[in-house]
Amino acid sequence: MGNITEQQYEFALNRIEELLPVVDGYTPADDRNAVELTMLSDLVIEYEKEHFPIEKPSVSELIDDAIHEQGITQKELAGRIGVSPSRISDYITGRAEPTLKTARELCKILNISPAAMLGI
Repeated sequence: MGNITEQQYEFALNRIEELLPVVDGYTPADDRNAVELTMLSDLVIEYEKEHFPIEKPSVSELIDDAIHEQGITQKELAGRIGVSPSRISDYITGRAEPTLKTARELCKILNISPAAMLGI
């Protein structure tokens, strides 16, 4: 598509809001409104990728978020992977990166995908 203006982006967002109540799971894919919704959604996605790129979370953010989701303490995590609690703190603050062996354990225990841990 290329070079979508902010005005076109705003128009697409507003039109999507109008189409959402009209198009549902039962609307045929070749329905005029469904086609328009798909096209506008693609336009919005393309514009946002270009203007609002999403940064991949850092290793420290992944670990910190996973600890909170799992409801375990840094001390518990440290015991489970065999490092000191201060080492876990170093990973969370970004002062240190886990070794490959430790990263593998963190992925298993915290249910983090290896791809995310590697920043892929």
